Amino acid sequence: MNMDERIKHAFEYSKILKWPKQLLSSFGSSEVNYHVLTEPVYQEFTKGEVETVVREGKVSWYRPQLITPEYILRIEGFSEEARKTLLSIAQEMPDLANILYRFHFKREVDSMSFVSGSIEAVADKISRDIDKRGDNLSAIIRGEGDLWDISLSKFILDMMTRSAMQSQFPELRKRGLINYNSSGYQTIIRDRQGIPLVAKKEIEIMFDMVKHGDMEPKELKIELDRWGLFQIYQDRFFNLFRRR
Repeated sequence: MNMDERIKHAFEYSKILKWPKQLLSSFGSSEVNYHVLTEPVYQEFTKGEVETVVREGKVSWYRPQLITPEYILRIEGFSEEARKTLLSIAQEMPDLANILYRFHFKREVDSMSFVSGSIEAVADKISRDIDKRGDNLSAIIRGEGDLWDISLSKFILDMMTRSAMQSQFPELRKRGLINYNSSGYQTIIRDRQGIPLVAKKEIEIMFDMVKHGDMEPKELKIELDRWGLFQIYQDRFFNLFRRR
């Protein structure tokens, strides 16, 4: 079995044994505790007691951001193939609403232990401990040996999708920031100037932060460029420097 086949197998074998009871926050950061359970690589060579490898750590998401395909295009790091795909989507559905997540692993709190019992038995014990302490942001994931991080990646993708569809998009629609088009896709609502309402709100916050010295002007400039709105806001942007 080559690496591509192993990765595919690990992805398909992975299973979320316990979902966090709480979805990712729509308007703030979130931190989820993960427990990835795998069989030890030496299991097949032993005749003794069954063991499970438990890896624990945290995944932290920053506040998700509602964006358009054109916004994504202005973020660096995409391959040429991905850029062409995004460009096609941006041309056909410029107001399509997407949610951008930024996340990172807190590797410094990761731990690995060997626990007696099968994956199912260990998962049941951890699940009861989670419920006992009232932890609503913990997950248990069944992984595949040394490719356990593939299983964690699957959880991250699934968690973001579930949160967006079940919580964030409905909440954003309730706040009047998105709507649905005739095809059933979420689309961003704009004002009479063509400025996305969600961008307008974010930009106002950033202007205020720059004004009070809590943000560098270049960060505001980058955000205006990503929305393609610098020309609309340029006079106000340059006024920030005249006041200094």
